[in-house]
Amino acid sequence: MDEHVLLIAGAALVIMIAASVFARRTGVAAPLLLVGLGIGASYLPGAPAIELDPELILAGVLPPLLYSSAVNLPVIDFRRNFRLISWLSVVMVIVSALVIGAVVHWLFPEISFPLAVALGAVVSPTDAVAATAIGRRVGLPPRVMTVLEGESLVNDASALVVLRTAVAGIAAASSFSLGRTVLEFGWAVLGALVIGGLVGWGTVVLRQRLDDPVLNTTISFAVPFIAYFPAEELDASGVLAVVVAGLVTGGLGSRRFSARDRQTQATTWTTFNFILESGVFLAMGYQLPDFVDAAQGETTPGQMAGLVLTVVGLLVVLRFAGLAGPALRDREETQEEVRTRLDQFEEKLDSLTPADDREDARITAARRRLARGRADIDFEEREPITKRGFLTIGWAGMRGVVTVAAAQTIPAGTSHRSTVVLAAFLVALITLVLFGLTLPALIRRLRFSPESAKDRHDAFRSLLQQVGESAVDTLGPLESQTIDGEPIDPKLVTKLKDRILPRVLAGVQEAPRLRPAALEQTMILQKRYLDAMREALAAERSIGAYSSHTYARVESILDDMEKRLEV
Repeated sequence: MDEHVLLIAGAALVIMIAASVFARRTGVAAPLLLVGLGIGASYLPGAPAIELDPELILAGVLPPLLYSSAVNLPVIDFRRNFRLISWLSVVMVIVSALVIGAVVHWLFPEISFPLAVALGAVVSPTDAVAATAIGRRVGLPPRVMTVLEGESLVNDASALVVLRTAVAGIAAASSFSLGRTVLEFGWAVLGALVIGGLVGWGTVVLRQRLDDPVLNTTISFAVPFIAYFPAEELDASGVLAVVVAGLVTGGLGSRRFSARDRQTQATTWTTFNFILESGVFLAMGYQLPDFVDAAQGETTPGQMAGLVLTVVGLLVVLRFAGLAGPALRDREETQEEVRTRLDQFEEKLDSLTPADDREDARITAARRRLARGRADIDFEEREPITKRGFLTIGWAGMRGVVTVAAAQTIPAGTSHRSTVVLAAFLVALITLVLFGLTLPALIRRLRFSPESAKDRHDAFRSLLQQVGESAVDTLGPLESQTIDGEPIDPKLVTKLKDRILPRVLAGVQEAPRLRPAALEQTMILQKRYLDAMREALAAERSIGAYSSHTYARVESILDDMEKRLEV
């Protein structure tokens, strides 16, 4: 292997680490620093020319990045914000691509309409990396963070489908077809849902049976590509299939993976994600001179400035216009209507008398759906997206990696291709700098009210107590339990009831000092109660009466207990 490649890779890792440390100390988002350092490095004397194949980014880097984010995004949060996320990531992406395409073609007739739509498609998806990094540091509400993360997961798929159709129009030298775009988008979504769901479910089942951290982590690295490439081969959306596979894995993994597997995977993917994200932002800045040189023969600086400012202005206007409807909608009236329907549904359930076990199971499932509906309403009242939240979402419109990589997939030889590629890069750079530098001040000025530490602790203790009581109800009295058909020693039962079991149910693990036979029985019983608590936690999570942070904290306690029992 060329030693220069190793030297560049090593230098890049040093820059990534230094930028991350500097960002934590200064408050500047790391992506901004990395892009700036990449631009600076590209102008150093003797800096080598590095050509990155855009397909390498789209097919090799984007899938694992999306999968890592999707696995860590709570499914319940995604479901509760699905309407707003789908509006921003699907409807607004398509509208933005078409509007920008029409305006750019009108103002710059030399850029064909299909090529202008391609430009609109590549600049329409937002990149939440910088926004969420800033939001976590300055205390952005968790629900706003979920919307930003969910939007950035799905909008890449929407943009790439529109781009694919626009590129087909360029190649055929024909006009852009809205009907074809709708049909292709429909198949892209449907195919991705099926393929991603099957891949996610199948790999979870396989990893559950293996129960080996090394093999499970290795399989997890393959999952994004197992979902991406078959979907692309079938003309579905590979990136959306990856997102679906990640959401399915994250949702099922909390019940089917061991604590050790989850911890190993989380640590490995966090490291891998850091390297990929940092490396792409660094490369994004490093490529600037090449983009400028390629576009010099096609356009003047004045024309380029006009094109870029037009696109940036349209993006800002369209984003806030798209958020105006959801922000002004009367949510209180809608919630009251839903609550009334739930009350009527409950009255109907109360009037039913099950004739057999099958009907009783149906009624029980219906009551669970009722509880989930009430929890959703309580969530809307507890964590509403206020006008301040919508303002923050609107101002968090940074573009990034996907914009630059997708623009370079426009076929070589296309008239004014270099102009569009440079414009897409400059749009991404301007939005990163403009929104990235001003977003922290905006969030501080809006003065969001974070949940108090006491409220978070009370919710944690309440959920932990609830799953503990549910475990006891499920397993029955301790005196009635047996191990291998043999009853438990009465003295051990007394000790378990008075000292050890209360600590387990309270989330505190105590290493019992008992004789070997009693120690083995104690460990078995603790594991039995721990499994019951996990089942209770999964049931409570499906309802969603608590925040995802509370569920994650209780799950962390149970994971710690499980790892200690395995020692």
